[in-house]
Amino acid sequence: MKNIALLKANGIDLESAVQILGSMEFYDETLQTFLQGIAARLTKIKQYKETNDMANYAIEVHGLKSDSKYLGFTKLAEMSYQHEMASKQNDIVFVNAHFNEYMMEAVRIVTVARQYNGQSSDTTTSKPALIVADDSNIIRGFICKLLSNDYEILQAIDGNQVIKIIEDNKDKNIVGLLLDLNMPNANGFAVLDYYKQNNLFNTIPVSLITGDDSKDSIDKAFQYPIVDMLNKPFNENNLRSIVEKTVSYKQ
Repeated sequence: MKNIALLKANGIDLESAVQILGSMEFYDETLQTFLQGIAARLTKIKQYKETNDMANYAIEVHGLKSDSKYLGFTKLAEMSYQHEMASKQNDIVFVNAHFNEYMMEAVRIVTVARQYNGQSSDTTTSKPALIVADDSNIIRGFICKLLSNDYEILQAIDGNQVIKIIEDNKDKNIVGLLLDLNMPNANGFAVLDYYKQNNLFNTIPVSLITGDDSKDSIDKAFQYPIVDMLNKPFNENNLRSIVEKTVSYKQ
């Protein structure tokens, strides 16, 4: 017998879901259908977000919202609704700022559902993860387009988001960080200080992507054990070279 308590312990409103669907048997069938299609849906959501295609993004997150309501995924349904409303208003800033936490909740739910179903608890991707921190949508979009086939790209628009991604994904295989120096709220140097305090330079190697070529900034940056620095603008060959160097770095 399946462990219903597992669903309830993870915040899934099973009672409401069964009221809608009519029986646990139909709930289990619906959940199986959800699991069969969720990887493709999350891939589409990520692709539309990376290309700033808010019209199709809204359609996909609306679908995830509807599925989540039927299955009692209350938090995921609410987050999907927020992203749906933001994308319909073309609020790309909101979508980017809250995308990582949205995807983490989706992956959490998928993991719980797979465990309940007696399936592997693997998440929707086995690719290594790469953090890309830059407040430019163009830079992040360019990097995602070039590297998303090889890496799960975790995006941040400021230093605070970088730190949150690292702290919220301790079980994820994060193999490197591409870090802009000049970002709002908390800049790249705040992240480097966080790295130093938490001995992260070997755990998640970091290289800089920056348009700040002032001698003072460069000298200050290389006081930290970073791997290398990539100056903007850069091309695909430059990018792939520094990523390979970063992810294979050992101090």
